[in-house]
Amino acid sequence: MKHSMLVILLGALAWQASAAGLTSRVDRTDLSQNETLELTLEASDGTTFGKPDLDPLNKQFLVGSSRQINMLSSTGGQTRAITRWIVTLQPRQAGIQQIPALKLGTLHSEPITLHVRARPAGQAAQLAPVFIDASLDHARVYVQAQAILTLRIYHSVSLYDDSTLSALQMDDAHVERLGEPRTYETTLNGIRHGVIEVRYAVFPQHSGELTVPGQTFSATSVAPNDADQSPLTGYRGRPIQVKSAGMPLSVLPKPAEYPPDAPWIPAASLSLNEVWSPQEKTARVGESITRSLMLKAEGLSAAQLPPIPQTHSANLRSYPDQPVLANEIGTSGLIGTREQSEALVPTQEEALSLPDIEIIWWNTQENRLEKTSLPGRTSQVAANPDLAQEKSTIVVSPQEIHPIQPLWPWQASSAVLACTTLLGFGLWLRARRQPAILRAATAGPSPRSLMEDLRRACQANDTQATRQALDAWARQQPETLAEIAARFVPLSDALDELNGALYSDSEAGHWQGEALWQAINTLPAADQGKDELEQPTLPPLYPR
Repeated sequence: MKHSMLVILLGALAWQASAAGLTSRVDRTDLSQNETLELTLEASDGTTFGKPDLDPLNKQFLVGSSRQINMLSSTGGQTRAITRWIVTLQPRQAGIQQIPALKLGTLHSEPITLHVRARPAGQAAQLAPVFIDASLDHARVYVQAQAILTLRIYHSVSLYDDSTLSALQMDDAHVERLGEPRTYETTLNGIRHGVIEVRYAVFPQHSGELTVPGQTFSATSVAPNDADQSPLTGYRGRPIQVKSAGMPLSVLPKPAEYPPDAPWIPAASLSLNEVWSPQEKTARVGESITRSLMLKAEGLSAAQLPPIPQTHSANLRSYPDQPVLANEIGTSGLIGTREQSEALVPTQEEALSLPDIEIIWWNTQENRLEKTSLPGRTSQVAANPDLAQEKSTIVVSPQEIHPIQPLWPWQASSAVLACTTLLGFGLWLRARRQPAILRAATAGPSPRSLMEDLRRACQANDTQATRQALDAWARQQPETLAEIAARFVPLSDALDELNGALYSDSEAGHWQGEALWQAINTLPAADQGKDELEQPTLPPLYPR
């Protein structure tokens, strides 16, 4: 694990160093002799002038045309000037060739290694005006691992834009096309040829011998005169149709040393990373923090990546989001990524410990079993002052209660008590004669209207409106919402589902409020003392 983290750190430092200087890349690293490729040099330092020194390329490559592109890039609110140079190169020799490091003032690029394949001798005499060259990057692959099929269509005659290539279909394999077709030029036997290159990623689903079927290419060649006009297409030319040969592919079964209970992951490389939002060292009780885990595998599609284990802890509530799957196309084939995000809410003020996450996979490059792990972490959960203020209750100490000393004799006290009793009885009679609507307007929201608002919000499955109506209803109860949920389990479960929908964007549209409404309707009454406090001070809205 330390070795892999060191490699990742060194790679990140190398990328940052190249990003601040002169970066170099090519459109492909695997090509045949006499084929051309494009080298792109990019400088992001606006204080550097001139152009790169291309003389070191003359020893191993034929340097063709070059062009310069100036542009502005805006990243993170900052604008910077970028200059690109695109150079066409043609290798002089076959084998492992290297594009050397190039200099631009004080900046320099990194070298790039190429694999240049030699064309078999005598093939030039068999060249047709249009032919297909098919190749596989590996003759033997593991089941469900990637094999790259490359089709190169060479043509020494001009073609119209009506060319078509049959779709690659295989019953025992999953096929993904790697991007759009690429076009370039090459020289064969002294004759310039145009090349149309198409790549496929083939994932065999069963072990054994597999045959990749040949592909058919159809086009219309441009005629040298107007006499050869096709009655079907209307083009002046001759229809051409060529087919590639079938390719055998040996599919190996899953190795015996691979754990039987682990998902099968055959990849060229695999990485596992995490991102926290917000980036705080200390979490607080009741506040949501988002943890995003990204699994990235080279040589696999995103659909082949297994789910990442979720976070489990006794003092933590987890609300996972829907995973995000994405595929990238690189020089070595398909790169699949799986991103899982979950909202984590600490429930207690204590140390939060997250366990290690380990992914077992098979390295197809080195043919061995490997483990990629994400180390666990421990963080302290602090108290939340906002929650403490909501849950606090007013407690009056006995020392603060002072007995009221009588200011008059007992006769005056009896008279005052009688007057207040008569006054209260008179007000009660006057209130009974007032219309019910006026009493409801002066008394504020009634329990019945609050229950009606809560019912409508639950039946509409509106999470935000339900939460507001629930808080308004709870403020008229003698107990806090947490105390009510603690003594009634169905209400506690319904509140967990509502909080999950509020924290997670993916579950907000699927929340159903029927369970919460049923829990409120079947809520058992509190003890008798609390029932007495719940009785209204005014007469009922509809007296009998």
